[in-house]
Amino acid sequence: MRAFVFPGQGAQTIGMGRDLAEAYPQAKAVFDEVDEALGEDLSGLIWEGEQETLTLTQNAQPALMATSMAVMAALKSEGVGVDAASFVAGHSLGEYSALCAAGAFSIADTARLLRVRGLAMQEAVPVGVGAMAALLGLDFEAVQDVAQASAQGEVCQAANDNDPGQVVVSGHKAAVERAVELAKERGAKRAVLLPVSAPFHCALMEPAAQAMEGALADVAINTPAVPVVSNVLAEAVSEPDAIRRLLIEQITGSVRWRESVGYMAAQGVDEIWELGAGKALIGMVRRIDRAVSTRAVGSADDVKAAVEALSA
Repeated sequence: MRAFVFPGQGAQTIGMGRDLAEAYPQAKAVFDEVDEALGEDLSGLIWEGEQETLTLTQNAQPALMATSMAVMAALKSEGVGVDAASFVAGHSLGEYSALCAAGAFSIADTARLLRVRGLAMQEAVPVGVGAMAALLGLDFEAVQDVAQASAQGEVCQAANDNDPGQVVVSGHKAAVERAVELAKERGAKRAVLLPVSAPFHCALMEPAAQAMEGALADVAINTPAVPVVSNVLAEAVSEPDAIRRLLIEQITGSVRWRESVGYMAAQGVDEIWELGAGKALIGMVRRIDRAVSTRAVGSADDVKAAVEALSA
């Protein structure tokens, strides 16, 4: 049993998806549709722009989705549709890519939603007020204890439960800095502040959650063709109203990636493909459950190899 998963912010690189657009007209059409939906040449930025500009949250989010959907379009042109997967899932913004791949959102609506989401998340907290840090070598429960002890009247939450040895905390900068020091005292192998522009997936993102509530209210959500594993629940959802509610909750809630992969494995998934830029998610999958085989599909050559593997 197979699942398709979709990367989140941090995977963006200049040039991603370009070879797909050159090799597959269907992939080029995805980038064209995103450009039209946003009213700008986002594909030009992705392929020939500056990394610093691409990394801006409002650009990175729709750009990563476009690249993932270009992979999906290339696979589909080779006869591999989303129905080749029993589940889809994504890390943070990747959940929107997963929903788009499963037909819950149109590509144009997904691009516009992610532009709103990126801007709202960036603007929710003044620059310098918040921070995020990766704590390595402590499990989720230990990090929750560290976050709670470090808050001291400020916000400090476990934001991303990525794999058994990597949990990210988010919140007020001083509280996150306290968490880094406390994690080291409690045996973390490494604890480092992340180069991010805002404290994602914590209570400080409430203004962004309100913005997304408004944006999602105006968008049609179809029942996905395959179940989508929710970041918030770490289990599958298919009902449109539940999807809408969970996407709002996701802004301030933890990304339960470790549990999401565990859930899919428990349902019988033994193969996970990461569709889009980078290989961060399959690295996490390997650390979560070595019994699950993995494949990164981010280029035209990767698409050909994946299709050949299925037909072998």
